Amino acid sequence: MICVTLARGRHRQMIAEYLHVAEQGAELVELRLDYIRRAVNLSRILAQRPCPVVATCRRRQDGGRWERSEADRQVLLRTAIVSGVDYVDLEGDIAGEIRRFGRTKRIISYHNFEETPFQLDRIWEELASKDADIVKVATLANSIEDVLRMKALVEKARLPTIGLCMGELGVFSRLLSVRWGSPFTYACFGDRSVAPGQVPWRQMQQLYRVAQITPRTQLFGVIADPVAHSHSPIVHNVAFEQQQLDSRYIPFRVPADELELFLEACPELGIRGLSVTIPHKEAVLPYLTQAEAAVNGIGAANTIIFDGEERIGFNTDYRAAMDCLTEAFAGVENKADFRGRTVKILGAGGAARAIGWGLKQRGADVIFSNRTLERAGELAMELGARVLPWEERHEVACGLLVNCTPSGMHPDLDSTPYDGNRLDSRMVVFDTVYNPEQTLLVKQARQAGCKVITGVEMFVRQAAYQYKLFTGREPPVALMRDTLKRATSPVSVAAAAEV
Repeated sequence: MICVTLARGRHRQMIAEYLHVAEQGAELVELRLDYIRRAVNLSRILAQRPCPVVATCRRRQDGGRWERSEADRQVLLRTAIVSGVDYVDLEGDIAGEIRRFGRTKRIISYHNFEETPFQLDRIWEELASKDADIVKVATLANSIEDVLRMKALVEKARLPTIGLCMGELGVFSRLLSVRWGSPFTYACFGDRSVAPGQVPWRQMQQLYRVAQITPRTQLFGVIADPVAHSHSPIVHNVAFEQQQLDSRYIPFRVPADELELFLEACPELGIRGLSVTIPHKEAVLPYLTQAEAAVNGIGAANTIIFDGEERIGFNTDYRAAMDCLTEAFAGVENKADFRGRTVKILGAGGAARAIGWGLKQRGADVIFSNRTLERAGELAMELGARVLPWEERHEVACGLLVNCTPSGMHPDLDSTPYDGNRLDSRMVVFDTVYNPEQTLLVKQARQAGCKVITGVEMFVRQAAYQYKLFTGREPPVALMRDTLKRATSPVSVAAAAEV
């Protein structure tokens, strides 16, 4: 179950949102009474009660906004209990001063916005001893290890326990805590987060379908640092739902120094497969037990499948890029022969490495150009390619230009890695940036009459390969493509910024 937190400054706003989310299917709401700027009129707020309520009034020291006296706060909490709210949230240090009354259940809570203490068991025991129906422990995650300890706490608890780790590292605890045994998890309404890392209710409800996640649900995900920008969860979860699979795809922010720990924990977390992106594509190689030939040749993996104790690496970036290029050149020249063809690749990261390796395998003359010449030189040496200083990137003619830099990516929409005046109609231009699809480079290439491959096409194809590796099923490619295009369209991006 998902509890939607409502935190508004006016009674009428909170009442309106309460009625709205209940009408939209919310099963439980938390009313943050500490956010109301005037004297709280509980009878007015609770006059209509379309779904169950948690009454919470949080002090400043616990991350709340209550500014009046502690005595007044406790009177308000007692009044909520007498009013018959379904749950009341009481901090552990005051729970003994507020007695049980009627049918209101007691959530005894602890919040720590700085760390996840090592003595979680002791904290839990103390909270449980305060006549708790539900114990709630919410702490800031400073490491993946913190989240794993919180998971263990919830799973072994003798009473219903809500265990959440705040912050970006802890987002997956909010998505999976019900699977671990929590009676419910919390979501914010719109973008009005009241705690770090809180996920919007619509995402919880529609994208991740959190309330339906069970121990039988197959888990997949993406690891990156940062990870919040990733569109992979949208693409994969929509496909899972369309094919009626009991599977979810979760974002995991994994710092570089915790990569090994996270991979070791994947079986415990129930993770069956991962997409791997910046900065981990090369770093994961030492932790793989098997890898396809392309991974060894490229020196990078973007997909891991867990099979028992095996961690098997794949590179679907390479496959997707070669499919895009083969189709493009077949359309232009009725053949896809890359032998001797001059290719300029801008950038020297994971995508550049995968595409460069694939083209070298097909006999192309590959040239890397990167703002950091040393990095381009190292990559060129590894793959048997040439290198070109960034300031000279326009000086060598080519039949194929590939952008593997982030130039032009949202929100840097007015940027391009290549002078549009140096493009000509004989070139094929491949921009791996997918957000937005119509980058400045793509627009200028179309104006110059070039054949264009967009980043959306590569992203969808690599995701489709991953989907088949994850599920063994043919992916709904058209749905995945349409979903990504909607998510990255200017209208969607603008709307998201306004929420």
